[in-house]
Amino acid sequence: MTGTPGKSTLSYFTWAFAFTAIGLALGGFLGWQTTGTFQGTATIFFICCVLAVLEISLSFDNAIVNANKLKSMTPEWQHRFLTWGIIIAVFGMRIVFPLLIVVIAAKIGPWQALVMAASQPAEYARIMNEAHLPIAAFGGTFLMMVGLTYFFDQEKDVHWVRWIEEQASRYSSIRGIEVAVVLTTVLAFSRLLDEAEQQMFVNSAIFGLLTFLLVEVIGGFLDHRQQALDAAAKGGFGAFLYLEVLDASFSFDGVIGAFALTQNLFVIAIGLGIGAMYVRSMTIMLVERGTLAQYRYLEHGAFYAILILSVIMYVQTLTHIPEVITGLGGAGLIGISLWSSIRWNRRNPDGVPDGMAAQNL
Repeated sequence: MTGTPGKSTLSYFTWAFAFTAIGLALGGFLGWQTTGTFQGTATIFFICCVLAVLEISLSFDNAIVNANKLKSMTPEWQHRFLTWGIIIAVFGMRIVFPLLIVVIAAKIGPWQALVMAASQPAEYARIMNEAHLPIAAFGGTFLMMVGLTYFFDQEKDVHWVRWIEEQASRYSSIRGIEVAVVLTTVLAFSRLLDEAEQQMFVNSAIFGLLTFLLVEVIGGFLDHRQQALDAAAKGGFGAFLYLEVLDASFSFDGVIGAFALTQNLFVIAIGLGIGAMYVRSMTIMLVERGTLAQYRYLEHGAFYAILILSVIMYVQTLTHIPEVITGLGGAGLIGISLWSSIRWNRRNPDGVPDGMAAQNL
């Protein structure tokens, strides 16, 4: 994917702006239909806006990680991720996923779950909240594996927080060290839960770990076959599958947290869907402008944010953590990494020779 000469920053968000206008109009219409008052309509309109901001703040690090993976994908698969992927992200994770949770938990059909969401929002929200523990264990484990795999890399020679990252790179030759760290963390957190919840937490975490490993195996196998058939096919379906599962893991926290603001599934879908469009637009901008190459520590900040989010998801099985803290924490780390990158660029205007490790601040 190559950048368009002279393309302004705002032009990357054209579709996001259009989706925002349509989404907020639908939110206003839904508010009037359900409340019949201007105050009720304004309230739902405001909730849609807050949910969009919440999604952007929680998923900004996702945009950076997506951009990093998209660099290695062919233009065809980049386009598929940015088109098919947004349909899966908005429709699949914001509507189908919450419905499936209720279908499984309440043992009812999809249509009955949809009717419950429309006519019994309080009961629907209760079932979703009760499913928070296994969702947090699954998503937290998957995200922790994503973050640790980035830092436990022998070939990684650019370090931001040197005393941590050099040690991780040094011990990355130990086979399965990421899995050992994750399982140790899972067992430690499970000890803090009630006996009735321990087994559910561990089982869900193991499924999250297996999902990560399975996606890695399938992705590697498919991409290897594509590469054998055509050298230009690197980063095809395997990378696409990885990004979709990663997107889903990032979405878990936002979807569950949204029920703290509203119990209306359709309002949640509108608000989070708007946010997802902006995340996709940021991903495109990062790839086309080569922002990750320009700011050498930006990617580090995103993966640190992922690790912190994974721990927060574990902690949320014990106590509630406001979503604003989660979002601001990740955004803060990315902001610090951006500031560090700008400082490094000013001190090293000509860069450094290939293979030389970056200086630590």
